[in-house]
Amino acid sequence: MQALQPALNFPPELLLQAQGVKVAFFDVDGVLTDGGLYFSEEGETLKRFSTLDGHGLKLLKLAGITPVIITGRDSAPLRVRLKALGIEHAQFGTEDKLPAAEAFLNALGLGWHQAAAMGDDWPDLPVMQRAAFACAPLNAHAQALALAQFVTVRKGGDGAAREFCDVLVVASGQYGQLLSRVGNPERS
Repeated sequence: MQALQPALNFPPELLLQAQGVKVAFFDVDGVLTDGGLYFSEEGETLKRFSTLDGHGLKLLKLAGITPVIITGRDSAPLRVRLKALGIEHAQFGTEDKLPAAEAFLNALGLGWHQAAAMGDDWPDLPVMQRAAFACAPLNAHAQALALAQFVTVRKGGDGAAREFCDVLVVASGQYGQLLSRVGNPERS
């Protein structure tokens, strides 16, 4: 079987901006989900997550980039999803995201120059503004779009986070190596 060749092509200046990232902060509603709030008849919150985004978060970890979730809400479905993905760093139920991000940076021994952030609305702006590389999904609020160095082609909850992850993995220099593992278990 012939080795897979990378199909992604990002502008060099974008990859330069994303180089050196060791931690990536993600919002949930509007980034990892479509931003809608669904409730069952019993009042239980339901969320839809993209498997593309989930695999992107896994690839970040394999590339040596720590994914961190900082969200204003807390829900059982979110906790189940993050556990299934092996996401170890998350802060739930906080609208003031900057102190949470700074606490994670301190715990990981990293600085803002090694951080990337993806957000879609006002609560995400302070983290996006401080991060070395900021991203927003296509359907983000205008203020988030204005701060972003990269705006995805896809909407939040529909593969936008995967696009962000792909940029970070390519910029890390790990994309080709990770792709070579597909179908080659001896390379894993």
